[in-house]
Amino acid sequence: MNKKRILFFIYEMGAGGAARTLLNIINNLDRNKFAPVLVTLNYNGSYVDELKEDVVFIKLDTKRLSRSIFKLAKIIRQERIDVVFSTIPRVNTIAIFSRILSLSSAKSVIREADNLGGDFKTNLQLLAFGTIYKMAHQIVSLSQGVKDNLVTRYKIKENSIKVIYNPIDLEHIQSKIYQGEIQNEWQSVFKTDDKVIVTAGRLVKQKDQVTLLHAFAKVNSEIDSQLVILGEGPLKEELIVKSEELNIRERVHFIGFQKNPYSYLNKADLFVLSSIHEGFSHVIAESLAAGTPVVSTDCKSGPSEVLAGGKYGSLCEVGNAEDIADNILRVLTLPESERLALIEKGFERARHFDAKEIVKQYETTFLETLS
Repeated sequence: MNKKRILFFIYEMGAGGAARTLLNIINNLDRNKFAPVLVTLNYNGSYVDELKEDVVFIKLDTKRLSRSIFKLAKIIRQERIDVVFSTIPRVNTIAIFSRILSLSSAKSVIREADNLGGDFKTNLQLLAFGTIYKMAHQIVSLSQGVKDNLVTRYKIKENSIKVIYNPIDLEHIQSKIYQGEIQNEWQSVFKTDDKVIVTAGRLVKQKDQVTLLHAFAKVNSEIDSQLVILGEGPLKEELIVKSEELNIRERVHFIGFQKNPYSYLNKADLFVLSSIHEGFSHVIAESLAAGTPVVSTDCKSGPSEVLAGGKYGSLCEVGNAEDIADNILRVLTLPESERLALIEKGFERARHFDAKEIVKQYETTFLETLS
């Protein structure tokens, strides 16, 4: 059979979960059936050098999403693309319009990655996105909660949406743990007798690291602990000031984006997610795969699905520092036998999201859309 050419369009192959998801899909696609083409705006993404060598990578000569429509349409024509796949609302709308303007027979598959909504203006914007989404040939949501939100807020018909969980590359994670090392300046953090807690994500309001700092202050008052924060973002200075106010600054370590976070996860005693909302929470699944117990807020809508309602990790009330702290303390003080059993259960759950299996669902979706 002729290989189907799948164009993956994303803002940049940067430091977020969406880029990691695309990386896992692209690298694990069956090369006997599919030929992947990656298109980004003019940015140097952190994950580009992890792409397999046979991936056609095209960087548009613009950093403005609004100026990429006709450029992308031209590529769809020239590369004889069969399916255009995109993720994130604004990128999805551009991909849909570009596919239409290409005047080609390409099909559009879009992926919704978060449980968005809130005030009147935001909900109105989601309705507008929903109107455009209906022009796609297939919509993928990365959790049941996101699907429910698409039906409720975007007004998309339920039968137009397929749920496919995020793929995590288990072999890649284990390889990174085996090969990777913690940077010299941070090794001392992991070599004390203190309990090490890791969190990861952009330093933005959605991730609610402020509440986590309050929870950590309580934890540290009872158990000598270190908090390692992986990620970058606009709230870094605000979070530093908050850690000073809470008298925990010397125990909170802002180490920025790490291309290989798995060594840090693997060496930590616990991973904590304090988000206000998530679509799936890729990093929870990756933490389980790295052998790290998880405490997470029970935010809409991913963590509860990843952790199966609390079977594979602890779920806490959103914005409740006391609840988060109590769950952290409970996990950190488990007897060794229970801790090891929790880690083993985490491995068991991580296998449900193995890229080799999840990507097969994407392959089936692409072929069904084309047929």
